[in-house]
Amino acid sequence: MAQSELEKMQAGEWYSCLDPELTVMRHRALEACHEHSVLYPAERGNIGPKLRALFASCADDVRIEARFHCAYGINIHLASDVFLNVGCVILDTAPVKIGRHSMLGPNVQIYCADHHRDPELRKQHLEIARPVTIGDNVWIGGGAIILPGISIGDDAIIGAGAVVTRDVAAGATVVGNPAKPIAR
Repeated sequence: MAQSELEKMQAGEWYSCLDPELTVMRHRALEACHEHSVLYPAERGNIGPKLRALFASCADDVRIEARFHCAYGINIHLASDVFLNVGCVILDTAPVKIGRHSMLGPNVQIYCADHHRDPELRKQHLEIARPVTIGDNVWIGGGAIILPGISIGDDAIIGAGAVVTRDVAAGATVVGNPAKPIAR
């Protein structure tokens, strides 16, 4: 029996992102993100109820400022005391794990989807999902972009506007495009 596009995505294989089942799942995530964004803060609390229910795992004390966007939500794991500031985007075609006490500044973007390099295959909307892992006590400055397949070690700092194209060691500080280590 042939694998569904969702099964291919979850297995880390090439899949078509314009699949009807995946479209329904993205629509569910859009609705949850919309609810989170339009609820009055006192009513929403730290996270809108539909958004919290969508996540793979989410500690009780996680806070996500509105506006927030995710592709599916089902691949997002948020440990205790995580904070996502306004405008964060997580394109979670693969697991995204954010460790305890980590903070993401405004407009941080995390991408798991990587598109095919062959232009003919790209026309077929093929992409592959690569996980992103962010350790404990990481600080990611506003406007930073984390590319597919990246791991960021505990206690690392990602400078504002950095484009992270390679793994970041525990305790390292990286800045720039592409992000490079600097002394603390």
